[in-house]
Amino acid sequence: MATILIIDDDQQICEILEAFIRREGHRSLSRQTLTEGLQQLESAAFDLVFLDVGLPDGSGLELVRRIRSTPGEPEVVIITGAGDADGAEMAIKNGAWDYLQKPFNLKEITLTLSRALQYRENLKASSVKEDPVDSQGIIGSSPVIHDCLTTLAHAARNNASVLITGETGTGKELFARAVHNNSKRKESRFVVVDCAALPETLKESALFGHEKGAFTGAEKTSEGLVKQADGGTLFLDEVGEMDLPLQKVFLRVLQEKCYRPVGSRIEQKSDFRLVAATNRDLDKMVSEGTFRNDLLYRLRTVAIELPPLRMHPEDIQAIILYHTGAICRNFGIEPKGFSPDFFQVLCAYSWPGNIRELVNTLEGAISKAGEEPILFPMHLPDAIRVHVARANLKGDVPPQATTAYQVRKKSEGLTAVPPLLVPEPSPAFPSRPDAMPSREEVLTQADQAYLKHLMRVTRGNIKEACLISGLGRTRLYTLMKKYSISRLGWSSADHGEDDACPSAPLE
Repeated sequence: MATILIIDDDQQICEILEAFIRREGHRSLSRQTLTEGLQQLESAAFDLVFLDVGLPDGSGLELVRRIRSTPGEPEVVIITGAGDADGAEMAIKNGAWDYLQKPFNLKEITLTLSRALQYRENLKASSVKEDPVDSQGIIGSSPVIHDCLTTLAHAARNNASVLITGETGTGKELFARAVHNNSKRKESRFVVVDCAALPETLKESALFGHEKGAFTGAEKTSEGLVKQADGGTLFLDEVGEMDLPLQKVFLRVLQEKCYRPVGSRIEQKSDFRLVAATNRDLDKMVSEGTFRNDLLYRLRTVAIELPPLRMHPEDIQAIILYHTGAICRNFGIEPKGFSPDFFQVLCAYSWPGNIRELVNTLEGAISKAGEEPILFPMHLPDAIRVHVARANLKGDVPPQATTAYQVRKKSEGLTAVPPLLVPEPSPAFPSRPDAMPSREEVLTQADQAYLKHLMRVTRGNIKEACLISGLGRTRLYTLMKKYSISRLGWSSADHGEDDACPSAPLE
């Protein structure tokens, strides 16, 4: 017996579907708004959700991913009276099971219901305990990143070709390396081919190698990148920059796993797994005749579409914490704390350069702060602060707040900036010289605030806290014990508890 939720503001539709579902032997509930539906989904596990598009507090299309990430991870069937091709595409890309247009007949609903539930049963029956994915520094717990990691995990278990798409700076090479490092080929080479940087006259030699004397300057036999990837993974970065003649040659190599070095009459074999990445629209290039459709089909056996940072602003804080620790470790300085408005400014910016731009901005802010223990907006580039100030004066919604975020804002009562767990603000210094605290006292307060915040964000996971902060396990425990910081994220001195840092890890 399955449990099914209907989210539709048409009471008659809800009653018809509820009666039908009960006749099929399943349990059903209905809600008339996204807010009520999400509350219900968070409180109980459902197998399937029938979701309307036009609801009083937002569009159901924008919440498909979030619904799929609720405790039951239900399948989602979109039902709408105003269907359109773009809406159907968006629903499917966001993970919907099906997209039905009203008025629908019961035969259509019966078929969709039975197949969706059969799929879930097959999934449960075939599921086995899998090793956790080594995310290789991929930070984020938003539904869109969760979907990307799920696809990555599936891809890593086989040798199918993978195409990773996304804007510049979204982490395409990071995902490509994660596919390799989670596969059975992880002990072999991960070979990167920058298709945009292949020398025009020597591109085939660079890829396939050459024999001695094959051309002027070929003084010895050389092994190409394809051969180097034998047994491992060949990563074609910016594959959209590959010209048509080379596409034709590479298509055969991909099909046969055979190639001929320049100047050689003998074919050689290379057992490589192909991962490709691009920030270009390859489908558009196919229609324009600048990319081969048969090669695209080969590349896109498994597709991972990475979202721009503005589509998952809820991950910004975790990215900041992770990379701040790594940057401070590389600079050889103590970890930094943050003022609440530092987070707010970063979350109100659109990040056209995505995660790469965010990390570079953090590195610049930390460099500018020097020995100062707390990062403030003043440490950020003027361009970012001006952009955010202009947006605030105009009363604009933060640029990264997509339609999905606006719906979530309405349903959860969020403020203009997503709620963040921020450390306590830095102390307001007294104006009288005799009351001014020592530098050591200020640094102690900053350490305490940072560690308490670190425990909250990581939920007491010591391994994750070490990765984020750049501290060794022993050093982290020493500091937590020194300041009576518990793994629950507050000091036992503040709360009268006796559960300060344990003597051994418990994660």
